[in-house]
Amino acid sequence: MKIDKQKKYDVTYLKMAQEWSKLSHCNRKKVGALIVKDKMIISDGYNGTPSGFDNCCEDENGETKWHVLHAEANAILKVASSTQSCKNATLYITMSPCKNCSKLIHQAGFKRLVYSEAYKDTSGLDFLKQTNIELIHLPIKNNE
Repeated sequence: MKIDKQKKYDVTYLKMAQEWSKLSHCNRKKVGALIVKDKMIISDGYNGTPSGFDNCCEDENGETKWHVLHAEANAILKVASSTQSCKNATLYITMSPCKNCSKLIHQAGFKRLVYSEAYKDTSGLDFLKQTNIELIHLPIKNNE
């Protein structure tokens, strides 16, 4: 029974992350993230440019600009500037993390990572499989 209840929460939080991703100005891929700790959302994020920069995420060739922040990095940075901590929290993200973000996730102390879509480069997930973080792939559809 507890597993079913947890999955229901996981699906709901992933759907919320999906909604959050719609705030991204990126054309190629919109990604959203939520950080939940002790049954409370403590942060959120989506992929985009740093504060004070033009919201355009892609260059003239359609490639993502190097300075674009990923959704999970934005959410973790918000926590870093608050009184909260990611220690033992759950990260919900619409796409699995890249290798750079996976290092941040590990260092921040997350206990769970729930993601909907797998990123084309699995090196981030491969890295996290070597940690104690519980990884959950939970594909969801918009109408679920």
